[in-house]
Amino acid sequence: MQPRSTRTARVMRAVIAATALAVVSACTAPTRPAQLPPPVATSALSPGDVFAAQIVGEPDLPTEFTVAPDGTADIPYIGRIHVEGLEPQEVTRVIAARLVAEQIHFAPSVTVRVLDYKSKRVTVGGEVKTSGAFPFEPGMTLQSAIARAGGVTSLARGSDVVVIRRGARGSTSAVVNLDAIAMNGDPDVALAPGDTITVPRRVF
Repeated sequence: MQPRSTRTARVMRAVIAATALAVVSACTAPTRPAQLPPPVATSALSPGDVFAAQIVGEPDLPTEFTVAPDGTADIPYIGRIHVEGLEPQEVTRVIAARLVAEQIHFAPSVTVRVLDYKSKRVTVGGEVKTSGAFPFEPGMTLQSAIARAGGVTSLARGSDVVVIRRGARGSTSAVVNLDAIAMNGDPDVALAPGDTITVPRRVF
């Protein structure tokens, strides 16, 4: 028969081990996927975006334009045209059509390409090393956005990161367990242009 002190020590070790396992499991427990509207990929222009438009055969004309707050751009020969919400190829057709309509060119060749989607940003704030608005990149995820912000601070509560997505029907928010994504391999969250991420501070 084992001494009473030996049995007591074994029980205590078992209790401590079970408690530690429960704490670790709770800290990295899998979470449900964030309930956010699916991200929509678009290359349409918005106010603040910068694009290049060139009319072939007109080397002396300005070629770089910024979409104004009212969604227009001032193009040589034809004046202001509405470009907000248009894809680059659609802007090309609009410019060419206006050049023909105003009898400036009868068979214009126009090229349009986007130089900087300044309207497409992801904002990261809270307990990260460098808060700010960062250019959206195709395939951007919650983890990659946090990395762009320099990572989280030592005070971050990674289990309750808030992601806000704005859509046509308003804003939707979700609480995401960043720790579970990093430690458990839970699915990362695909981001969309305009998303806002906030990393809260731990409560002591």
